[in-house]
Amino acid sequence: MAAHPPAAGENDGPRLSRDDAGTQAGAGQPAPAVTVVRAQPAPSWPSPAEPAGLPTLRVAVMARTSTVELQDPTLSIPRQVTNSRNALPRDWVPVAYFYDVESGRLDPALRGHSSAHELFDIPVRRDGGIADLLAEARRPDRRFDAVICESIDRIARRTYYGTMIEHELEQAGVPLLAADEPIQVGRKKATRILTRRVKQATAEWYVLETQEKAWDGYCEHTRQGWNIGRPPYGYRADPVPHPVPARRAEGKTKHRLVPDPVTAPVVRQIFAWRVAERLGYKAIATRLNADPDRYPPPVSPDPARQRNSWIPTAVRDILLNPKYTGYMVWNRRATKSANGKVNQPATWVRSPEPTHQPLVSQELFDAAAAVARERFGSRTTPGANTAHPDTKRAYLFRSFVICSLCGRRMFGKTRREIAYYACQRRWTDHDTSDHPKSLWVRQQPLLEGVSQFFADHVFGPDRRSLLAATIGSADQQVQQHHQARIDALRRAVGDLEARQARLIHTLETHDDPDGTVFVRVQQRLHELHTEQQAKLAELDAAEDAQPTVATPAVELLDLLPIAPIQLAEVAEAPLRRLFEAFRLQIGYHKPSNLAVCRVILQEDSAPELLRSVGEVAETSPVGTGKPPASNGHSRSHALCALPRAPTEPLSEHPCWLLMAGLPAPGIPGTLISRLSTRSSWTRALMRRFRAGTGQFAWRCGPVRRGHPALGGWGSWRLVAASRDWRSSS
Repeated sequence: MAAHPPAAGENDGPRLSRDDAGTQAGAGQPAPAVTVVRAQPAPSWPSPAEPAGLPTLRVAVMARTSTVELQDPTLSIPRQVTNSRNALPRDWVPVAYFYDVESGRLDPALRGHSSAHELFDIPVRRDGGIADLLAEARRPDRRFDAVICESIDRIARRTYYGTMIEHELEQAGVPLLAADEPIQVGRKKATRILTRRVKQATAEWYVLETQEKAWDGYCEHTRQGWNIGRPPYGYRADPVPHPVPARRAEGKTKHRLVPDPVTAPVVRQIFAWRVAERLGYKAIATRLNADPDRYPPPVSPDPARQRNSWIPTAVRDILLNPKYTGYMVWNRRATKSANGKVNQPATWVRSPEPTHQPLVSQELFDAAAAVARERFGSRTTPGANTAHPDTKRAYLFRSFVICSLCGRRMFGKTRREIAYYACQRRWTDHDTSDHPKSLWVRQQPLLEGVSQFFADHVFGPDRRSLLAATIGSADQQVQQHHQARIDALRRAVGDLEARQARLIHTLETHDDPDGTVFVRVQQRLHELHTEQQAKLAELDAAEDAQPTVATPAVELLDLLPIAPIQLAEVAEAPLRRLFEAFRLQIGYHKPSNLAVCRVILQEDSAPELLRSVGEVAETSPVGTGKPPASNGHSRSHALCALPRAPTEPLSEHPCWLLMAGLPAPGIPGTLISRLSTRSSWTRALMRRFRAGTGQFAWRCGPVRRGHPALGGWGSWRLVAASRDWRSSS
């Protein structure tokens, strides 16, 4: 083992100043190849016999070793220092020692800050890293006049970074030398620079080629199903003897993933909670911590980071890991280049086929990912956000109301003690849609509309027929859209054919002496023909494809009770759990002032549905505000699949009659009689409709001009229409 190099100040002796060196050079000897700006004098250090006449210089030794895992810094650093010292001419003194244990491909601004050298007992005094070397080189009182390294690739593995550091040292008057390059005594350095640049390019090529081959090896390793790194929670590593005899003799193995009988059920339970109950990461972690014996927490490879409990990030890592579907995946994280940052899914390396036993199905994994997209930034727990100091109240439909114009969740706002949901355009949105700068909708009409929707379409006796009518209307729209696309493609094909015919007619009816028109027309015909063939391919695919129609499991409705439940009287906590179980989504369309209500029933979430329904039924009063029975000609529709505001008579658009009990074309007198007659506007409207001059529909929105409530649906605004659609009065 090499001993510690001598410190600065040892073996003091006479030294030549720069003026003395220039005098010797002028006496018939060439000037030294290295021009330096001398700082304060420093002692020299005797070295083996070298050609006489070189000036005495103070030298700093720079060393570097790449990684902790693949190299031994206790051997590499002393070797580089020894080789650098042995290459120094006589009377050149090493006065400082700088070295790092880090990659040579890092940006120079990030170099020199690693503490990996502290993990080893390196028998060389360390005066700093590359950053300290460059900082001291810029000082007028620096301790050295030149820098030497074993090889130029010890400075940097990238040519650009190496020349950048070399240029910065030269700007400070400090030359950069290499032990494997000749230290010449003259002004000529072209050959030395050429040699250095070739070596730098070769070193960079070698690194890139090694990386590419290693990448290809990891990809093939993944495609064959071998696990790389620690097995994820829920699996254990099954060692397989290494296929290479030499490595097998050393005890090396490869690993495949097999389910862990203790932790694999925990993974399945986490996915089930996520999909069925749509719980957040924190809520799932809380449930797991309630029974640590049944749900053992993951073990961290770093003992200092071991928590002995579940945390939200651990739950998130499980829900986002595609290895649980049975496919081997690699390169999910940039562990070396970006400190563990998650890469884009397009850069992941996947096995083409399942390579190990899956813990969850691909469908369940995708459903959990969809929950993450919908719940992004939303809490699971009801009540006010106690983590925010300015929170004053809670909003019942938080994370359930969606703006139909932009697709973003609407957020709660309070004005004059009235709860609203608002959506504001971002300053980065540059689209030309009809989204206003801000739009608002009151919570009360949404609550009453959703309550009526659940009373009729979820817990009402006619829910089967209402669902069948809604699905039938949606299927008809899908068929119409599919046929409209086919018709549009046919028109496009016909138009392209007509344009080609017109070009051919142009050639037939016009002279072309020099052939220019013929060439241009021929080129255009080729472009039109190519476009026509593409449209024909799209048309064939559209005609062969069948539109996807809904096939609802109507029997799931039979699992729910038939009861007159009034949601408006239920407390917030059980009501939000009910909405979460039914996956409620309310889409608000500002131009038409309509709210579209959607719920989803899934077989795997049936237990949670029944549990939430039972909890709500225990606290809900029996409702008595059902609409009165009509004359048998009424028609009801779900709050979904609404068209744009019609310009034809409303009788041609029955789905605009949103509330149950509205007939077409007449209006039952019993319903009209429930309107307050204190308003002259209402009395005039009643006279018009009793005369059979029109119909009306209900639109979601606040009551304006003090119009009275209509029974149990007071905040639904009344909109009149005669033969043509009109705006609200």
